[in-house]
Amino acid sequence: MPDKPLPPAVFLMGPTASGKTGLAIELLKRLPCEIISVDSVMIYRGMDIGSAKPEQKTLKTAPHRLINICDPAESYSAAQFRTDALTAMAEISCTGRIPLLVGGTLLYYRALERGLSELPPANEAVRERLNAEALQQGWQALHERLRHIDPQAAERIHPNDLQRIQRALEVYELSGSPLSSLLQEGMQDAAPPYRLFKLALVPEDRGVLHQCIADRFHTMLAAGFLEEVAALRGRGDLHLQLPAMRAVGYRQLWQHLDGRLSYAEAVQQGIIATRQLAKRQLTWLRAERNTCRLVGSEEKNLDQALKTLATAAIN
Repeated sequence: MPDKPLPPAVFLMGPTASGKTGLAIELLKRLPCEIISVDSVMIYRGMDIGSAKPEQKTLKTAPHRLINICDPAESYSAAQFRTDALTAMAEISCTGRIPLLVGGTLLYYRALERGLSELPPANEAVRERLNAEALQQGWQALHERLRHIDPQAAERIHPNDLQRIQRALEVYELSGSPLSSLLQEGMQDAAPPYRLFKLALVPEDRGVLHQCIADRFHTMLAAGFLEEVAALRGRGDLHLQLPAMRAVGYRQLWQHLDGRLSYAEAVQQGIIATRQLAKRQLTWLRAERNTCRLVGSEEKNLDQALKTLATAAIN
């Protein structure tokens, strides 16, 4: 008797501001799917505007799992995401529905699909020392240090991505091995028990994407993004060393509220940082295998996605 086929699951990946949520909701109208968010900022409560979290009206008709699951004072790892996502996927599959994983945190996708090596847990003493060294020498110096010990990680991590520079140096100090080597090792038998169908929104015109990023940033500001950051800052227990507060946009507006950047500088740097994030996401997506790339208009992308999933016998 043949083995029972594995249940399907869909990855809908793409850079920030590429239209993933809109496409996901259209797929939801046509397929028996349920959405799981794959976003390292949407996990935080109170970080709604700057993370482009779907509005409550949208969430009522298209619920997203794995949003609003953490306080901004907490850390959340790719390993935790893997555990939480597999649990959510199992619950969805048991109802006969299809997990539709939507977001732009590509490390989370990799952790889910390939697993992660055993990485050392965060060490506050090491982090505090690295932060102190960064204050004295500058993060550029620490990025250069990373380039000497782990060139592959330094190539992938932008010099302004302070959180990942710190984590890569921390992992090396605690394990004696470069982070890139540990990530490549992965875990044996890590593949999730699903037939994975991967879709990637990859805008052909980088200039159009950049304009979408700028427009969305200004829309967020008009919706109260600065006030959202001010409320987080006013709590008194948050600071810029926390992963949540290092998110693009949040960090720059916090620095404005600290008096370190003018409002115009904060907006400009926030947009630039978001563009740099999109560039890293696109670089990552180009290396993804067995992926259907969606490069047309919204209507064409929906049609292509439906055709791809129909061919894969998802209906």
